[in-house]
Amino acid sequence: MSKTLFIINYEIEPEKKEDYLRTIRELKSLLKAEGLESYDVYEVKGKSNQFQEQYTFSSNEAFENFDDNTDERINILINKINDLAVKNSTKYSTLTEAL
Repeated sequence: MSKTLFIINYEIEPEKKEDYLRTIRELKSLLKAEGLESYDVYEVKGKSNQFQEQYTFSSNEAFENFDDNTDERINILINKINDLAVKNSTKYSTLTEAL
């Protein structure tokens, strides 16, 4: 079974960075789902306030079912992160393990 990576890249306004980091910390503590192997957030080196979220799923099926399993607080936090991001800076990628 091939793993699936879901990657989100975006920029955060500098004055909103602390609020963003608090939100991400809470989200990371709550995100648990069957088939979600890891959830990591990185700040892009050399690009202040640009971040990347990486969700690693055990299979494409686990990825497809992920939205069905989130609770209300997780949805609120994800929406808050979207509101903190610079408009039109968000880019999504879905990758499937080749080998």
